[in-house]
Amino acid sequence: MNTIRAIVVDPDMKGRLALHEVESPSPASSEVLVRVSAISLNLGEVRTAVLRTPEAGWRPGWDLAGVVVQAAADGSGPSVGARVFGLVNSGAWAELVAVPTASLAEIPEGVTFAQAATLPVAALTALYGLERAGFLLNRKVLVTGASGGVGHFACQLARQGGAMVVALVRRVERVASARAIGAHEVVVGEDVALARSFGPYDIVIDTLGGKSLSTALTLLETDGVCVNVGAAGDPEATLQSRLEAAKKGPFLVPEIERMLNAAKDLGRLAQMVAEERLHPQIGLEASWTKVTEVAQSLLDRRIAGKAILYVS
Repeated sequence: MNTIRAIVVDPDMKGRLALHEVESPSPASSEVLVRVSAISLNLGEVRTAVLRTPEAGWRPGWDLAGVVVQAAADGSGPSVGARVFGLVNSGAWAELVAVPTASLAEIPEGVTFAQAATLPVAALTALYGLERAGFLLNRKVLVTGASGGVGHFACQLARQGGAMVVALVRRVERVASARAIGAHEVVVGEDVALARSFGPYDIVIDTLGGKSLSTALTLLETDGVCVNVGAAGDPEATLQSRLEAAKKGPFLVPEIERMLNAAKDLGRLAQMVAEERLHPQIGLEASWTKVTEVAQSLLDRRIAGKAILYVS
């Protein structure tokens, strides 16, 4: 049996993540086989792998970028040798991954594997969250957790849509980067209520959840919309807050099924990066052999933007 290396859940290892030999993937007819060069970590999958005790051998990972080594048998998707990026429902943290052609796109010239790997979950979540919120031109938008992966993209996309953007970041050293990507105003602190002075808001894109989401609802215009796209701050308290939020607007969880058929949207986002209209923020780069340490840094919210691991 041919094997490859992959990151799997191993309860006997510190941090519960380890590199193990696993069976090499066998692509379906609508899947390409990708040799992975870079992966991007997301808080949701890390929490599941490290804190929610999935069974031993479970393979985390959504985002990946690499090179096609076997084209799809049904003729769909890119050819052998193409640089691609995309996402799978799980198991992206591996040397070889079978990826449905509906959920990947080619990487434009000038865009790196690392930049492309930041896009699938984080940028699509920001894009779809803003789509849920509706018309952006001349509307006032608050983005909580603006220095995180989703928040960073949400600020940029909202600004490009013509919105007046207020960014909430946890630390003063993250103010400059928030302004650099287009935030008109930046609020520093843990408490969403600190952003009240720039409100009320037509739209709140909330990445924090919990009590922050509940507070965000009080900052809205009468007909304002709050879209919750994550629970970086308080995952345990987010469900009740979402029930409250349902009275004011939609929430995103994120829309995995839509993301798994997002080839065109991925291509649009990558082209924006190539044209320097969208700027991924990579807060940490390391070898995938450092996954335990990087995962813990992500859980501790010590990384601004995205964490990239290189597969070698």
